[in-house]
Amino acid sequence: MFMESRFIMPLKPKFLATGIGSVPFTDAEYAVKTLVSRLPESPFWPQLPRLGIHEQMQAQYSEALPCIQIDRENNRLYFDTTGDYTESFAGFYEAYLSAMDPDAGSGDCSAMAISPEFSKGIYAFEKHLQTRTDPLPFVKVQTTGPCSFALSVTDQDRKFMYYYDDFRDMIVKALSMKCRWQIQKFQPYAEQVICFLDEPVLSAYGSSTYISVMRTDIVAMLNEVIAAIHQDNALAAIHCCGNTEWSILIDAGTDIVNFDAFEFGETIAMYPEAVAEFLNRGGLLAWGVVPTSVAVREQSVETLANHFEKLMDHLAGKCNVAKRMIAEQAIITPSCGTGVLEPEDAEKVFELTSELSKAMKVKYGF
Repeated sequence: MFMESRFIMPLKPKFLATGIGSVPFTDAEYAVKTLVSRLPESPFWPQLPRLGIHEQMQAQYSEALPCIQIDRENNRLYFDTTGDYTESFAGFYEAYLSAMDPDAGSGDCSAMAISPEFSKGIYAFEKHLQTRTDPLPFVKVQTTGPCSFALSVTDQDRKFMYYYDDFRDMIVKALSMKCRWQIQKFQPYAEQVICFLDEPVLSAYGSSTYISVMRTDIVAMLNEVIAAIHQDNALAAIHCCGNTEWSILIDAGTDIVNFDAFEFGETIAMYPEAVAEFLNRGGLLAWGVVPTSVAVREQSVETLANHFEKLMDHLAGKCNVAKRMIAEQAIITPSCGTGVLEPEDAEKVFELTSELSKAMKVKYGF
């Protein structure tokens, strides 16, 4: 049986602004300063993929996983399954049970810590937060989701790790620990931590490439990581930057569904019963209404607000729920990370996200 979504507190974010992990900057301190100034209620630690493979989406969370190999020359991450990996798996599961056992586990997930070599952003963000005298309302952290990791990273022969039952289970458990390690690191600095699982591969769910990927497996993988996030009283979010079967995310027990509302905003209403139930029990929608493409150059707060209003009207009608409830349970984000943008375009993305949040709060009296 899958774990029901449970909410840590009755939360009405009322157009809270936050972002998705990657940024195009190469100076970690500058990235942190930008995010904290633009997203003061819910900043996040920046992923800096332009610094090299260690800071890229899968590699950043690969540290200490059994059999992992980073081929810097060819910019490739893979698992070497050619030898006997029994001992390395035994060591991993010993560390996992020591930390995560529901009865005897210590909760100490430092065996899956992310070092400064793999994330300058985490430590620059932590350093900044240590200078504050009061906690932030929210701090956002992020981890590559288990489905995207297992369906992106391969073995030495380019077979996806999803198709190895033992590696798939290990990946889910390792990423669960990496979520908890981040949450525990940043809890002293926030009233509430939000942990995002970034799942871009789910936009291809149902395609011929992933025809053998089972819905039940996706839900189970996500649910296990979400359950781990909830162990530390954090909120769980799932981000997918394309169209997908949104009810999968809801069935997995997430607290927050984050989607590209600029390009695919009406698709969330294709699952009216699931979304209505989700909203009625307190679920939150994070609307990625600010585009993370060159389209951002043509946008303003007014154009995005008009687009956003139409989307909320559409959802309210399809799901037969009050628009006011949608607004109260709305978060505003960019549609995806900004890591591939020009720095000046990324700056505008964060400016628009911030200003749109303020404008919507004023309009609705929040």
